Amino acid sequence: MFAAERRQLILEMVRANGAVSLRELARVVQTSEVTVRRDVRALEAEGLLDRRHGGAVLPGGFARESGFPQKSHLATAEKTAIADLAAGFVEEGEAIVVGAGTTTQELARRLARVPGLTVVTNSLLVAQALAHANRVEVVMTGGTLRGSNYALVGSGAEQSLQGLRVSRAFLSGSGLTAERGLSTSNMLSASVDRALVQAAAEVVVLADHTKLGTDTMFQTVPTDVITRLVTDEPPGHDDRAATELQALADQGVQISVAGGPGAGAGAGQPASEVVAADRRGPRRDVPLPGQRRNPAPGGGGSGPQLRTAAPLAEPPGGRVADLAPRRR
Repeated sequence: MFAAERRQLILEMVRANGAVSLRELARVVQTSEVTVRRDVRALEAEGLLDRRHGGAVLPGGFARESGFPQKSHLATAEKTAIADLAAGFVEEGEAIVVGAGTTTQELARRLARVPGLTVVTNSLLVAQALAHANRVEVVMTGGTLRGSNYALVGSGAEQSLQGLRVSRAFLSGSGLTAERGLSTSNMLSASVDRALVQAAAEVVVLADHTKLGTDTMFQTVPTDVITRLVTDEPPGHDDRAATELQALADQGVQISVAGGPGAGAGAGQPASEVVAADRRGPRRDVPLPGQRRNPAPGGGGSGPQLRTAAPLAEPPGGRVADLAPRRR
């Protein structure tokens, strides 16, 4: 394929989807990411698109949000790997919240196999993925349907979350930086995501490498509130993603990388140790009213106890990135 043909196809893909990763562009035009990056630079110089970390967007893409049909075809392999790893953090009998998004929808499909789970969500797609799951209870928020991502938003959604307390929140977004944390392009979605975070003892962000270093309009989760980031292995040449991951680790975020060393390990193999220190200090075990009650050990007369949030141990199929906070 000649350069002019490649660039025309790249431009058509970006116009159709709003945003496309370099990895996906390289796959479609059947060339290397280095060549695609050169093509994207040329198209940006002509004002036909904007470069973003790990991909390309339409001009003015900072304020533009792609709809679900477009997002569902972006970084599909990466989202699948992230969802596989993130599902390993969920334990039987937990109560969690899961936000809207294509990555969280992939997570929900895997959560259908976790018995005794209670999932609170504002996403119709997450609810649909769990609708026929055995022994999984789905609780939906109220609100107004936002058709572009099949999510319930607005004051009704936010009010329905008041007084809720669960162990963990699993969220995705449009961008993630160490400076601002997780962000999205829509004000209503950002507001509901903030309400979801308020209901959880721990926050797990699901973001593929193309979102690292990308900043969008509305902040949803500040960096110091994020407990863990589950992401995929960035390409070796992607220095910006590596820099952003280190900056996140410096601020105490635990980094779990899907598809890294240890992926596909058999059952019973030890998981990697957490080496990205949590600079916010030790986490307390706190009662979680959103979780199911368990009998007290030994069947004593102390009555039923609420399960507490267990520390997130690394499941098989990924690794904790070897990022320790840098000395200052």
